[in-house]
Amino acid sequence: METINFKNCSLLLLERKFGLIDVGEHTLLTNWLHSTNNYEISVFEQEYFYNIQERLIYRVHDWNEIELIEHFIAPLFSLVNFNTKTYGMFSWRHMSATIGEYILSGNPDMIVAKGRREPEIPYFCFHEYKKEKDADSDPQGQCLAAMIVAQEQNNNAKPLYGVVVKGVNWSFMVLQGKEYAISRAYNATISELFEIVKLLKHLKTIIEEYVKS
Repeated sequence: METINFKNCSLLLLERKFGLIDVGEHTLLTNWLHSTNNYEISVFEQEYFYNIQERLIYRVHDWNEIELIEHFIAPLFSLVNFNTKTYGMFSWRHMSATIGEYILSGNPDMIVAKGRREPEIPYFCFHEYKKEKDADSDPQGQCLAAMIVAQEQNNNAKPLYGVVVKGVNWSFMVLQGKEYAISRAYNATISELFEIVKLLKHLKTIIEEYVKS
């Protein structure tokens, strides 16, 4: 049985080995992207996000991956707050599943999952990758690989959600069954930062609905 690590995954590999289909547009992704009108950004949040955005603009080209997470991504996720008594954020927790004739495994940068001391039911996968271009790596494929494992572990028909960050650009992803879709890139150095925040707020609403069901 062949073992495949997330870091070696590309969209093409996942399509060939696991039968995934890039549908381009997906109702769940469209609904997610169109949810921003349902959320407001308070004055306090505006000042907070402008502050970390200014930091991003000035430093992003010099930050390494850890610095990007610590100084921009983590503060952004922290204000939206994906940590409750029912679910929370977990970083670099090992995930693995046997799918057909393959063992797919790795340590995603972050997941939101049910559980307190360890992740139990994954709802969302996040992958951060600093460089804009690298012929040897496919961050969207790596994130999607983690979503496939989460789907297998959950063993239900509920969709999985994901986000990939490449420098200043954020892409949003959904996986349902064998079908997946990826949004355009949202630029965090311009006003689209507030769109990103609202999309994360809606993701939290989706997770809350999962928890209730």
